[in-house]
Amino acid sequence: MTSGPHAAPRVDPWVRLLRHEYVLACAGGVALAVVMTWIAPPVALWLLTAGERWDGVANPVTTIAGDLGDPTLQAWQVAWTGHALLADPGNLWHTNAFFPERYALAFSDSLLGYAPAGLVGSGPAAAVLRYNVLFVLAFALAFVGLYALVRQLGAARVAAVVAAAAFAYAPWRYGHTGHLNVLSTGGIPLALAMLARGHGWSLRRGYRPELVRPGWAVAGWLVVAWQVSLGFGLGLPFGYVLGVGVLVLLVRRAVAGGAPVPAALWRADALGAAAALAVVAALVYPYTQVRAAFPDSVRSWEYVGVFSTPLRGLLVAPAESLVWRSWHGPARDALGSAVNEKALLCGYVLIGLAAVGLFRSVWPARARALLGVGVLVSALLALGTEGPLYRVLYDLAPGFDGIRTPGRLVLWTSLLLAVLAAGAVTALQERLAGERRPVAVLLLAPLTAAVLVEGLPLLGHPVVPPAPPALASAPAPLMVLPTDVLVDNRIQLWGTDTFPAMVNGGSGQFPPRQAELREAMRTFPDAAAVEALRRIGVRSVVVLREEVAGTDYAGALTGPTAGLGITRREVGRDVVYDLAG
Repeated sequence: MTSGPHAAPRVDPWVRLLRHEYVLACAGGVALAVVMTWIAPPVALWLLTAGERWDGVANPVTTIAGDLGDPTLQAWQVAWTGHALLADPGNLWHTNAFFPERYALAFSDSLLGYAPAGLVGSGPAAAVLRYNVLFVLAFALAFVGLYALVRQLGAARVAAVVAAAAFAYAPWRYGHTGHLNVLSTGGIPLALAMLARGHGWSLRRGYRPELVRPGWAVAGWLVVAWQVSLGFGLGLPFGYVLGVGVLVLLVRRAVAGGAPVPAALWRADALGAAAALAVVAALVYPYTQVRAAFPDSVRSWEYVGVFSTPLRGLLVAPAESLVWRSWHGPARDALGSAVNEKALLCGYVLIGLAAVGLFRSVWPARARALLGVGVLVSALLALGTEGPLYRVLYDLAPGFDGIRTPGRLVLWTSLLLAVLAAGAVTALQERLAGERRPVAVLLLAPLTAAVLVEGLPLLGHPVVPPAPPALASAPAPLMVLPTDVLVDNRIQLWGTDTFPAMVNGGSGQFPPRQAELREAMRTFPDAAAVEALRRIGVRSVVVLREEVAGTDYAGALTGPTAGLGITRREVGRDVVYDLAG
């Protein structure tokens, strides 16, 4: 160790930690996510209205990012999984909603990987705040995950920032502001980065045995398991990508040989892959039960076609894109229904940088060619029934006949475009600035700004109505009127104080019994409706006065109850019927 007057000054370990590249990347990713999803939208609205409208930055406890539909459902999902793990782990998959159905958590992507967050706090306000935090962190993890991946592959830091921003804030994502399961993609590039690091591999330098880190390989497999636990909608394709990748690598090694793989790495891969497969197997079971109980969970080719986009959809941005909202209006209208699943623009800046990366890049020519093929194949698959390739997956790959939204495969198009772009920007940086990072930052700042400007959203933060007092006073199991998919999402959220068993429930699966009860309740209170509820053990019905007005359930407020053996009482503005009399 050098000592004396010329010794280098000792750096405090905490200072060194705070200066670490990935600490800075994580902090920057979170800060950027807060700005892009929470602060930028009201500023953008103010600019669009020439200063006439300023809603201010939304309250994360009383408002929810996106809308009052799926976000309230997913806030309930995370709250339920946390509650179930603490109170009754054996009934984790059998939720309080959709009474008396079983395995209701498997009616859609479960978000089970977020269950630890559900352990903190209770009630609707905590559920809303928790959801908003996870919403921001989903964007942050997408940024950090892609940053880590391209850095491991050999990209420069500034280039990694550009690519990560383009991936995390691709315009197509804003068509899914109500789908936390779709936004939660950061585990995919992060797992790939960890696996590559564990195997001592990068695009620029290939396999280097001296850089093998078995611990990182295990960590990568565990992140794979976590990502799949959020949902099979994205987890299933990820599993197939990994499976094909592993198979290709094994065949290549068997044919071409190469440097020996350390035994510790083989053991790490075996352990990590076994753990990931065990998690997947545990998750598959409840979904197979739902598939057996509800044959319509297998999506017909015609039904998938409703959510498939023509080729031009790859160049159309959703309405929540600030830059392209107005310009792409006619093109969006031409896409028809379910437009949020059909507007798949990855970003013109990203596409342009990736196109440059096919010809000028730090990546080897062979790698560029393979990345280009991957972009083409993934884009064609994202077209679903409108493209030439998806039928192969639908017919031959188990599980794909249960996915109704092929457009979400554009995630892989975004990821591969981002890797191509990172190679191009790194080449540009090294040509213009070499190792002089301040110069590189200055030269490449316009690219980062262009990516972020194109990725600006017009994101709503509606106020979540408070839970009505009548809900807490009604004995469970209960049913709340009115009932439909969107209203039930909010009712599920309101029930996160005590999680009462309720017939209400909104999700991706529609149980026939629930549909029959919704229809029967249009004449409640009458003998047939009361008998249908008693038959399954429902003890009370809550009628929400304001919400029921103007619906087919409005008669439930004043209908006659004589001879039915039920009692009617007013609780606040609402009405509660006790079916036990």
